[in-house]
Amino acid sequence: MLTIARRIWLLGLIGCGRIGFDSAPTTSGDAPALDAPMVKSCAGGLACGVASDLDCCGSPVVPGGMFSRSYDVAADGMYADPSYDAAVSPFRLDTFEVTVGRFRAFVAAGKGTQQSPPAIDDGAHANIPGSGWTAAMTARLPVDTAELVAKISCNDATWTDLAGPNENRPINCVSRDEAMAFCAWDGGYLPTEAEWNFAAAGGSEQRAYPWSSPASSLTIDPTLASYNAEQMHFIVGAKPAGNGRWGHSDLAGGLWEWTLDRQISPYPSLTCTDCAVLTGGANWAVRGGSLFDTPANLRTGIRSRDNGVDPGMRQADIGVRCARPS
Repeated sequence: MLTIARRIWLLGLIGCGRIGFDSAPTTSGDAPALDAPMVKSCAGGLACGVASDLDCCGSPVVPGGMFSRSYDVAADGMYADPSYDAAVSPFRLDTFEVTVGRFRAFVAAGKGTQQSPPAIDDGAHANIPGSGWTAAMTARLPVDTAELVAKISCNDATWTDLAGPNENRPINCVSRDEAMAFCAWDGGYLPTEAEWNFAAAGGSEQRAYPWSSPASSLTIDPTLASYNAEQMHFIVGAKPAGNGRWGHSDLAGGLWEWTLDRQISPYPSLTCTDCAVLTGGANWAVRGGSLFDTPANLRTGIRSRDNGVDPGMRQADIGVRCARPS
């Protein structure tokens, strides 16, 4: 239940025109046209999806609205903590996780290294001062392309030195700084934890899983997501039945995804507008669960495993998806 003070806060945001209700249809698969601006990683024309007929860089608009962070309305009551309200302005979120093919364009451009880092403040969220690239991030990047390629070639990596069958699989083994550098180069930014959670939960529907309809449905099976170590190298968008409310693929399972935020538990504020936690914790938040996780960790109410992830960590179950201005 919302307190009177919190109801006044939310109503005030609406009255001031800061946000609007997310009034899109409520069934899984609702999605606006994928008319995203041209991005560098798909300049050569990359196709994704089951039939290789979808733009790998499609980026549907997620309408603004209000919801409760890390909360879902699942019938069993798990993770039911509507204590942390957030207002999210409209934004774009890429349909797919960044693929090996898209990351290859980034590497080929000589980016992601200390020799060619983003400019200071690149990749910033337009509504969040101080959220862009910093000198400290540059210092954590690989020195050169050879070191970058060596580092993303970790155990069970999807990266291959030559283009091949993995081009439409999600890039893994990327550090948080490399993920941010990619999104900045590609014309976007890392989504805030609130933005990512909003998209996965279907906004105010507070879905248990991105595909849940009704929102409290706990239905999950291998046609909807990759989990329980089902498949290591999966193709992005191969399970369209598991798409979220606005057409996003693989928001649950597959790979955990880096966000803009550091992880502080519990959230440092009960209410926020276009917010991100940029200071405090040593680790960063990842969302979405992975193919190694059980169904419980794929729920939209779940935050990062443990206490977040060290920004330098690179693992086979962590990838990235970029957000963009609407």
